[in-house]
Amino acid sequence: MTAVSIRGLSKHFGQVQAVQDLTFDVPAGQVTGFLGPNGAGKTTTLRMVLGLVRPTAGEARIGGVRYAELRDPRRVVGAVLEATGFHPGRRGRDHLRIIADAADLPVERVDQVLDQVGLTEASRRRVGGYSLGMRQRLGLAAALLGDPQVLVLDEPGNGLDPGGMAWLRGLLRDLAADGRAVVVSSHVLAEVAQTVDRVVIVNDGRLRYDGPLDELAGADGSLEAAFLRLTGDAADAGPGRVTHTPSPATPSPAER
Repeated sequence: MTAVSIRGLSKHFGQVQAVQDLTFDVPAGQVTGFLGPNGAGKTTTLRMVLGLVRPTAGEARIGGVRYAELRDPRRVVGAVLEATGFHPGRRGRDHLRIIADAADLPVERVDQVLDQVGLTEASRRRVGGYSLGMRQRLGLAAALLGDPQVLVLDEPGNGLDPGGMAWLRGLLRDLAADGRAVVVSSHVLAEVAQTVDRVVIVNDGRLRYDGPLDELAGADGSLEAAFLRLTGDAADAGPGRVTHTPSPATPSPAER
């Protein structure tokens, strides 16, 4: 089942072509790694998916509709794009209660997501005293408030220690096992290789690979080697070269 569908998505900022004719799908029940070097167009793409940036051409749909058309967006998609935007004088619990109230979500969800991300004991502390890793967890809690079926996470492991990274890996795998679509953008390729089912690689705003992780990593020996080959050779590949023809998403165990 396709949760997010991207077709011909492009974005130009003046003469700069940040994203060029991207087409790929994100399946439900799997973790999809969205990878590329700095400046590849990843964040711009995610912002277009979430309705924060207007595409120059093409479209992105979540559950068959554009983000702006979702009647109750927080119950459909949760997102973490950066661990900022928190009032430093506000307590973590209060930050989530304000979001829940604004989105007409049950207040009980606040305690549930605090427990889910391991912030219950710190929830009455002011966010200004949180570490970067704690702010990442608070952002994840906010994304999970609506119990969404799609999660879009940009560098969610920033600031997490090794134990936190292992916890995050388990959380993302559990969310996918529940049938959710999880999109993770990250530069930590070793961690991505332990977490994702599928990989989408972009460079210079163009699609370079879309397919299963095992097919990509198996051909080159590792995800890192494949990533460096695809992004390092992009200038020689010619415009629009895709090294893997997108195939229908592998059904999750629940769909088989």
